[in-house]
Amino acid sequence: MKILFLLEYPIDLPGGGQLSTWTLCDGLVKHGFEPVVACPSLLTKKKSDFAFKIAEYRSDENRERSRSARVLNFVKRIGSFFRIIRSEKPDLIHVSMSESLITFGFLRCLGFFKDIPFVYTDRGLAYGYRRHSLACIKATLKRASGMICTTQFNKDLWLEKKVQVPVTVIPNTISGAFDIYDGNMREIMRKKAGIGEDDLVIGFAGRISEEKDWDFAPVLVKALKDEGIRFKVALVISVYEDQDNAIVDSVKGGIVSSIGEENLIYMQDLSQKDIADYYYMVDVFVMTSMFESFGKAAVEAMSRKCCVVSTAVGGLPEVIGKEENLYTKDTVDKFVSRIKKLSEDRAELDADREFFYNRYRNLYTKENHVMRHVELYTKIAGPAKTGDR
Repeated sequence: MKILFLLEYPIDLPGGGQLSTWTLCDGLVKHGFEPVVACPSLLTKKKSDFAFKIAEYRSDENRERSRSARVLNFVKRIGSFFRIIRSEKPDLIHVSMSESLITFGFLRCLGFFKDIPFVYTDRGLAYGYRRHSLACIKATLKRASGMICTTQFNKDLWLEKKVQVPVTVIPNTISGAFDIYDGNMREIMRKKAGIGEDDLVIGFAGRISEEKDWDFAPVLVKALKDEGIRFKVALVISVYEDQDNAIVDSVKGGIVSSIGEENLIYMQDLSQKDIADYYYMVDVFVMTSMFESFGKAAVEAMSRKCCVVSTAVGGLPEVIGKEENLYTKDTVDKFVSRIKKLSEDRAELDADREFFYNRYRNLYTKENHVMRHVELYTKIAGPAKTGDR
């Protein structure tokens, strides 16, 4: 079975949607499927680096400042999707992002490709879309064979909106680079970074986006410092667009002003292998998101036996599964108290690390993720076809 995935970001740009799609496609190949990913031009990888086909198209940045530029980019994407779908002739289309759904919806609502079944993974939250975007999404979904949400929380939101399509919950997954936990890597990575055995390391990682609320990270660091907690910060940021570098400088500057440059370990644009190794040096990984449908970084941290402390927004409480490790922007004191407890009680920290690692193993492994997609695809389009292309 040939499955065409539609994305509006390069698949090699770090981010939950891209990396989850990448991991899924790798798994599908092993199960006899033929995945094809349509996405903007690759950033650092080559097509030959992937075990599946990449169909690139030209695209501008997705945060253009002018409305005319956004409209032009949308029109260009419509043409690209039309060309790629007509060329690939897939058995099923999996739309992996909201802008891609609206783009594909323009074609589908006009009657194009109506004989090809499609499914959509919503990686946002039903209440997070502008009115016109929500209307376009709902109109397109009337023609879909299925919808996937990454949390039950988001599924319930869509059901409240009476979306006219069967909805399945399949959590996001993380790269195969996280599959195996190596107990020796913690000591290796901490020694490499100059981190002592008893040093507490607070981790922040992710791409630049408004939803991640990066400006809040220095606020949390200062609150911990003011409480007298001794710690280092391990920070990893991925940038994509020109304006991202100024945000990086601001975040780094705010952290350094509180704890000093000697206590900040900064890395940028890491490969999946490198970021998998990064988490080994972290004791407590912190999520600062103001809007999060799932929280892939939290699961990555769990796979490396990090304790995870997170904002209680969107689907994150469902992913974290531990109320005492959740806080809000209005309860920073709760965040500080939890970190203080973990910094002073090593047994508590170790117990938290094991809790989150077991949560990852029970709920968020790659094989679980792939097989649930295989079941859905087979239900919609029949068994995978092999040897017929």
